[in-house]
Amino acid sequence: MTWFWQRPAGDGQAMLKFALKLDGVASFALGLLTLLVRPEVGMPVGWQIGLGSFCVVYGMFVFGLGTRATPDRRMVLLIIIGNLVWGLDSILTAALKWFPLTGVGVALVLAQGLAVIGFAVLQFIGLRAASASDRGTPQRSRALA
Repeated sequence: MTWFWQRPAGDGQAMLKFALKLDGVASFALGLLTLLVRPEVGMPVGWQIGLGSFCVVYGMFVFGLGTRATPDRRMVLLIIIGNLVWGLDSILTAALKWFPLTGVGVALVLAQGLAVIGFAVLQFIGLRAASASDRGTPQRSRALA
């Protein structure tokens, strides 16, 4: 995966900070979209406003965490766990029809659920890389077979 992410020399936190900032920007944008546009997706308006507001605040927090020189490991672990729970809950919401979502609503909920799980994976990879660099252990490059 080195073609996708080149870690700058001396900054073992780079991948983690990138993943946090990406999550922050995407969450903030999704929150704004949910609040301002509120497309007809079949979710009750009160839920959309609550979820949109949460995503805006969460996005700012996570982006801010990604701008720190050394993001707090405990906070990053909480974010990873939260992202996994959010992503799985989104998939269950669409699959079990907890809300009367429209076809577009199901697609959007599934897409954002999968994206959030992707953010958790990127953050986990970044956290491992940061931990290894903090211990002075070089990361092994894995060649694609």
